[in-house]
Amino acid sequence: MGTNASQTTAPAEPAALDLRVGDLVEVRSEGEILATLDEQGRLDGLPFMPEMLQFAGKRLRVYKRAIKACDTIGNTGMYRMERAVHLEGARCDGQAHGGCQAACLLYWKEAWLKPVPPDGQAPAGEQAGTVPPTADLWAPAAPAACSVATLLQATRAQAADLFEERFSCQATELPKAAPVHIAGWDLRQYAQDVRAGNARPLQAVRGLAIHLVNKFQAASRRFLPRRLRIHGGDQYPFLEGRLGGKTPKELLDLRPGELVEVKSKEEILRTLNKTGHNRGLRFDVEMLKYCGKRARVLSRVSRIVDEKTGRMLRLPGDCILEGVICTADYHLFCPRSIYPYWREIWLRRVE
Repeated sequence: MGTNASQTTAPAEPAALDLRVGDLVEVRSEGEILATLDEQGRLDGLPFMPEMLQFAGKRLRVYKRAIKACDTIGNTGMYRMERAVHLEGARCDGQAHGGCQAACLLYWKEAWLKPVPPDGQAPAGEQAGTVPPTADLWAPAAPAACSVATLLQATRAQAADLFEERFSCQATELPKAAPVHIAGWDLRQYAQDVRAGNARPLQAVRGLAIHLVNKFQAASRRFLPRRLRIHGGDQYPFLEGRLGGKTPKELLDLRPGELVEVKSKEEILRTLNKTGHNRGLRFDVEMLKYCGKRARVLSRVSRIVDEKTGRMLRLPGDCILEGVICTADYHLFCPRSIYPYWREIWLRRVE
C-alpha cells in the first residue's frame, strides 16, 4: 500500500544521555527547549517554568539524577521520574509564581540539556552554524507548539473562585510527571541511586533497612497490643514532642547572613506537640542531623505555594539556612533536596 507524501513521521525519541552526578551539561537554547514542549508547556507531564529560562545556554553540573520523587502532596510514597536530573545551583526564584520563596530544586529533562565533553567543547555536530545530519533541509521548520507567553500563562491554575489566585508549577504537577509508584522494597531504585552517584552503597543499605524497620513499626501498630510494640510502634528515629496543647513561640528577628546554631534535640522536642508540630509547622526527622550545628541564615520565608492546592500560603517569617537541606536519609534518598523551614524557637543566634 502506498504512503501519502503529505504524511509526516513523528521524530524518534532521542537516546538517553545516562547522566551521572558531576557530569557537565549545557542547557539548550530557549528555541530548542520550546520545540520540545506541548501546548501546555510540558514534556512528559513535567512543566518547563519561566524561571528556568535564565539558565538557557549556561553550563552546569549534574547535582543528582532525578530518578524518583517523594510525594509531598498525598504522602503516598516514592514515584519514578524518567530521563531527568537536578543541576547544581539551579533553584526556582519564584518570580513567575507570585514571589514564592520555597527555592525548590528544578527538574530538567534530558531533552533540555546537551552533554559537554571533558575538553569543554560543544558536542560534535552542534557547533554554531552546523546542521545535525538528520535534519531535512527541504522540510519547512514546524512552528513550536509552545511559546514564552504559554509558559507564563501556565503558571496560573484554574480556581473555582474568580477572585482567588492559584499557581501551577513543577511541584504542584509532580504527580502527572511521575505517575508510577515505586515500592520501598524495590531494590532496583537503590541500585540506580548508587550507579548514578545519588547515594553511596552503605547509605543505600541503611536506607533500605530503615524502610523495612518502619514498615514493621506500622504493622505493629495495626496488629500488636501496645505492650508488645517497639517504642509504641512509632516511626524511627522516634521523634515525639513533649507538649499536649498549645506550642510556644519565640522571635529573634533573624536576618540573612546571621550565624545561628540549631538547638539540641531535647530543646526542640520541648517546643513540639505530640505530632511533632510547632504552631502547625512540622519538625521533620531529616532536620535532626543538624541539631547542635551552626549555619548562616539564607533567607526569611513569608510566602510559599501550597503544593496540594496551588494557593499562596503566608508564613510568619520562618528561616532557610545555607546548605541545610533534606538529604532524605529516612525518605528513600529522594533527590529533591528540599529546604526545611526553621521556626526561630528552634535556633539561637550566635554573636
